[in-house]
Amino acid sequence: MERTTCCVVGGGPAGMMLGLLLARAGVQVTVLEKHGDFLRDFRGDTVHPSTLTILDELGLGTEFTKIPHRLVEQLHVQLGDDLLPVADFRRVPGPHKHLALVPQWDLLELLADAGRAERAFTLRMHSEATGLLTEGGAVTGVRYRSEDGSGGELRADLTVACDGRRSVLRDAAGLHARSFGVPLDVWWFRLPRHEGDPEGIVGGVQSGQGMALLDRGDYFQCAYLIRKGSDAALRAEGIEALRRRVAAMLPWLAGRMGAVRDWGDVALLDVRLDRLRRWSASGLLCLGDAAHAMSPVGGVGINLAIQDAVAAARLLAGPLRRGALTRSHLDRVQLRRWAPTALTQAAQRIIHARLLGPVLSGDIMVVGAGSGRPWSPIRLLRRFPLLRAVPATAVGIGLLPEHAPAFAHAPAPAEYDSAEPFVRTKSGRFSTVVAPPAAGAQNEHR
Repeated sequence: MERTTCCVVGGGPAGMMLGLLLARAGVQVTVLEKHGDFLRDFRGDTVHPSTLTILDELGLGTEFTKIPHRLVEQLHVQLGDDLLPVADFRRVPGPHKHLALVPQWDLLELLADAGRAERAFTLRMHSEATGLLTEGGAVTGVRYRSEDGSGGELRADLTVACDGRRSVLRDAAGLHARSFGVPLDVWWFRLPRHEGDPEGIVGGVQSGQGMALLDRGDYFQCAYLIRKGSDAALRAEGIEALRRRVAAMLPWLAGRMGAVRDWGDVALLDVRLDRLRRWSASGLLCLGDAAHAMSPVGGVGINLAIQDAVAAARLLAGPLRRGALTRSHLDRVQLRRWAPTALTQAAQRIIHARLLGPVLSGDIMVVGAGSGRPWSPIRLLRRFPLLRAVPATAVGIGLLPEHAPAFAHAPAPAEYDSAEPFVRTKSGRFSTVVAPPAAGAQNEHR
């Protein structure tokens, strides 16, 4: 029988961060990822200052800088002929005064490599969780399917669902989400970027459509906003209709739309905004999108997922090590993370209702100074530059930023002193939070 202390299902940002942190606390953890690699295009790639600070605290900041990435200090919206600044990250508190645009697969590989350095960490690719194991009404692990189609069972003291907004484990446990209507879906595609183009993140808004361009160096990752449920009808109009719309909104892109050859180059993101009423059941905890699907507005999803994981590791590492985990410990994770999640979603709902929904339905016109008066909040941000720190801080830092727990700051333990509950780390420092592992307690799956 396969067994681990904590089984994390899903190798996304929440799952990989949680696995790394628990392993650094000496908790045997196994991460199951259904794919063979992390190479999924058009995933959330916006890493905020709060997450960059956590990477520094984990000793991964230097390695992160080696990943190809772009730093963004300001966000702009193009309205008519005007390119207007709406957020200035140079004014946020903390050491990182920028966003980082980095392919999510590179970030996940960074966390995976750090995890593999820990003796308590196991990452199993090609392992898809298909259901829950239960005993006496409590979750005791998962059933999974390997690449060759064979099945297996992995028992655990705690199972953590980090398997996304369509979580299999959440549904199997009967946990129900409250859904908030959204007015938009997103088409993702790529366009070439030329020397002299705007840098960072640029948004364009026009009556009936909106678009965001994420600067990826030699290309733009483009998020084109469409009305909810209109994907099939718009595709039926043909790819040339999309090219005309983008050229009308952002004329400087007109000559590049040929890079979108057909609808195979356009991926649909079915936007959801929901939140579980309860994030846990006995033996099971949901984190990240499995607990609360976020709108792409602000690019906050990946960062909130990582904040969830950091809070969960700090609150659960001790009880897991002691074998004393209870339902109340799981409830504390939701209590800690509920307010920043709910308030962020509330802000997204306001933006949906006051701006994006009316714009996409054609009910309001959003124009630039060259052809009219821009939307009133943008007028304020243009007139008073100091106010641009407000959206930058709300997006980049968040409402309740988490910090890596002390036990995760040091590298993997190098030597143990059996006479006392301390470990000497590779850096020579001591920590009181990692107990010496029992003989033969290494994870048997490695």
